[in-house]
Amino acid sequence: VVGRNGCGKTTLLKLIAGEVDLLKRDSDEDIFIAKSGNPEIGYLKQIAFEDPTLSVDEEIRKVFRPFLLMQERMEELLQKMNVDQKNTEDPTLYEREIKEYTTLQEEFESIGGYYYEKEYDTMFRQFGFSTEDKYRPLNEFSGGQQTKIAFIKLLLSKPDILLLDEPTNHLDISTIEWLEDYLKNYKKAVVIVSHDRMFLDKVVDVVYEIEYKMTKRYPGNYTKFMETKRLNYEKQKKDYELQQKEIARLETLVERFKGKPTKVSMARSKQKAIEHMDLIEAPDRFDTRTFHANFKPNRETGKEVLRVDNLEIGYDKMLATIRMELRRGQRIGIIGGNGIGKSTFLKTLVGLIPPLGGGYSFGYQVDVGYFDQQMAQYQSNKTVLDEFWDEYPTLDQTEVRSALGAFMFTQEEVFKTVDMLSGGEKVRLALCKIFKTKPNFLILDEPTNHMDIVGKESLETMLKEFPGSVLFVSHDRYFVNQIADSLLVFEDDSVTYLPYRYDEYVERKNGTYAASVDQGIFRAKQAELEAQKKTVEVKAEAPVQKGKESYEMGKERSRLEKKVKRLEQQINKLESAIESKKEELLLPEHASNYTKLEEISAEIEEKEMELLEVMEDWENTEQELAALLENM
Repeated sequence: VVGRNGCGKTTLLKLIAGEVDLLKRDSDEDIFIAKSGNPEIGYLKQIAFEDPTLSVDEEIRKVFRPFLLMQERMEELLQKMNVDQKNTEDPTLYEREIKEYTTLQEEFESIGGYYYEKEYDTMFRQFGFSTEDKYRPLNEFSGGQQTKIAFIKLLLSKPDILLLDEPTNHLDISTIEWLEDYLKNYKKAVVIVSHDRMFLDKVVDVVYEIEYKMTKRYPGNYTKFMETKRLNYEKQKKDYELQQKEIARLETLVERFKGKPTKVSMARSKQKAIEHMDLIEAPDRFDTRTFHANFKPNRETGKEVLRVDNLEIGYDKMLATIRMELRRGQRIGIIGGNGIGKSTFLKTLVGLIPPLGGGYSFGYQVDVGYFDQQMAQYQSNKTVLDEFWDEYPTLDQTEVRSALGAFMFTQEEVFKTVDMLSGGEKVRLALCKIFKTKPNFLILDEPTNHMDIVGKESLETMLKEFPGSVLFVSHDRYFVNQIADSLLVFEDDSVTYLPYRYDEYVERKNGTYAASVDQGIFRAKQAELEAQKKTVEVKAEAPVQKGKESYEMGKERSRLEKKVKRLEQQINKLESAIESKKEELLLPEHASNYTKLEEISAEIEEKEMELLEVMEDWENTEQELAALLENM
């Protein structure tokens, strides 16, 4: 389920889970949520462990109770069968016990009873916990860690319908990749609300979009959804424009010929054609209202922006040693697991944490703009207007409102207090304040957290157009792939600089890079050969022989009347062809064949243009004939 922040995605999940009730409308409309049978619904709610003094292991093992009960019953049956095998008083008892045991064993196997311990251990490690963490009490873990524990418990419970609201938030890339594989192989239903485009691409097979308070279904993953939405929009826009042209053409004919006795029936038929049309509505534009800021830095840096020499980072112990250079215009993305130093590195560079060893230096005229992910949790009882104005007191009100307006704080929104803002709104306010300083080097720590997809795309556009340099941390692989031209990869025992993009990093890691390069070379060579084969044929047109310019009146009249008749036949033929093509558009076999739909739409447009030309020729000929008849 995708859509803008605040459109109702999370509310929809709560409705399905039964956490909130449907509002009753004052109408006869039947509004309901139907569930087949009595499915078990799993939803990651606000953390509320009944007993926070329990160990993690004790809490998680609550979900294994059905497995344990089945195991106990199977062991009980085995003992009984050993005794009842020789029971001569009731020989059918042994058979009944075998049947029950066999049924239980099959069910136990089907729900993963023989490997739940292994699955538990794997999942626990993938979410960044150690074996020792299992035996620590819940209240020793941070809020974020408790969310992960609740998530593990939910996944292991294997509900019939798994509801996930932003499941990749605060997970590192390796954990997200593991979760993708897990959900792809999940044998029951999954409903996901997410702004993680790559995650959606790899996991989902249907997308529901909430836009303009309406929900629409799109088969396929996120990329397919966007392509289908674009094609649907373009097709509806084209159909709408063609129909408006056709209505205008018919109305012109009706107006022109309704007063002419010989053309009254024609005018009436065209009027009826207008009245019987199924009107096509103009398509809604994509809901792309978002922030924008085409800013340029106050000044340009030297060629070298940042040099890091054996910089040791950490708090009480060293997390990593880093060596790297960043040149003017470079965009380096930092990726890696949680807790191994990525954010610590950025905090060290901006002076919030002292280095443990080594050093770093900025180049000539470097002005840093720093975004910290904690800015999304910033609290203040000031209004948005005052919060920004206090930072830039020399600006007048028009300049302040203009700057805030560029980041979607308009009209009454500037009088909200900062405490009232959502996480995404706080991110926008923080970015607005940073960009107003016009830095030439942006250091960003998880800037896309709390942003909806349109917000992420807007930030991507801004950073692509930004003429300065960027160093950023992100777990959003799509965002990293769009922005970073090189990577700094943090692993447990090393930090490695890679001079290429994220998609190439994945290909090299998976061993598919060489094959993709070979395929690219092959395609380029193939295209080159195809281009060589193409030749342009120029056909000489025979010069048009001009007939005599003076004709007798009778012959001229006969010629014009024949031409009018021929053009009317041509008009009827083209109108029939257009109607036939429009009917073809509605055929069920073309419903999801967007290439075919585009092809048919193009043919309709071509025939519409041809019809307009023929109509114009017909009108001109009619006028010629009318003028001739007046002079006869």
